[in-house]
Amino acid sequence: MRRLTIALVLAVVVLPAAWHGRPDPILLACLAASGLSLIWWRTHPRTVALAGGALWLLGALLARDVWFPESAFVIMALLSTVTALGFRSWWAGAGLAAYLVVLFLVTGGTNPVPLIVFGLPGYLAGTVLRQRRETADQLAARARELEEERDLFADLALRHERSRIAAELHDIVGHAISVMIIQAAAGQRLVDRDPDRARAAFTAIAESARQGRGDLQRLVDLLGGGAVESPDLALIDEVVTRAGRSGLDVSCRFDGACDDVTPEVAHLAFRVVQESLTNALRYAPGAAVRVTVSGSSDTLRVRVENDPTSLRVGGVPGTGRGLTGLRERVQQLGGQLTAGPRSGGGWAVQAGLPQHGR
Repeated sequence: MRRLTIALVLAVVVLPAAWHGRPDPILLACLAASGLSLIWWRTHPRTVALAGGALWLLGALLARDVWFPESAFVIMALLSTVTALGFRSWWAGAGLAAYLVVLFLVTGGTNPVPLIVFGLPGYLAGTVLRQRRETADQLAARARELEEERDLFADLALRHERSRIAAELHDIVGHAISVMIIQAAAGQRLVDRDPDRARAAFTAIAESARQGRGDLQRLVDLLGGGAVESPDLALIDEVVTRAGRSGLDVSCRFDGACDDVTPEVAHLAFRVVQESLTNALRYAPGAAVRVTVSGSSDTLRVRVENDPTSLRVGGVPGTGRGLTGLRERVQQLGGQLTAGPRSGGGWAVQAGLPQHGR
């Protein structure tokens, strides 16, 4: 850019002056300095516009009685462009117009067309370039914002997916391990006194382990993008049957419209029953448990309640995340989940799920 500016000054100031012969050295210096100031138009456009314009005006003042190179009007056109680039207010246009009026009066001209031709188009071109540059800067800033938002959403999606996987693992592993621990403890107590019942306890352990392995395999297939059978409310019957074989006094009843349920709602209803039965095994051994699933046109309600237990509660600690994670998933689906002690003793968990999902 520096070489190009120097070449421009030589072409429009120095060479015409040399060709004319015996130019005014002060005039030549003012015009050359005005042109050379364009070297810094990118970094200091306002300074270039003001200083270069003042030097060009000074040269015009000196040229009232001496020869003036008309090609130097190119410098004025470029300074008009830099003015539009450096100043973003309409005051810049008004200032340029005033400058041209002063220049016209100072030079004592009778035709303002040359000043308008070399001043106005340059200013308009500078305005267009400035607006394009500002638009490009805004688009770049918006692109950066979108990139940051994309990274944020990706992070949130990753956290959500990790939370979902953690909840599924908790449901699968927590239920299977709880059944195995309880049955293993029962089997240890009965192995000498009642071998048949001990054998049944170990059979329940093996069945729970196989079921847990199958559930884990389905989760792995789902995460791997494999084909997985869509869940339905038959899973509730299945988990209730397994809990009954594990020694839990449990019954299940379906009421109302329970056929037209989306896989997502069916899966969540199954998890509510599974978690509730797991907690009943942990904290209310020997107590009767009742599962009720009732459907209406818009809501599927799942209620699991157990009576108070008279047996000593075994040491099968929970993670404290089961019901909390369930409540979060139910709320994400647009439903509600409540859990707490019953008025007559025992515990109850109730979930209301939108029949066709959110």
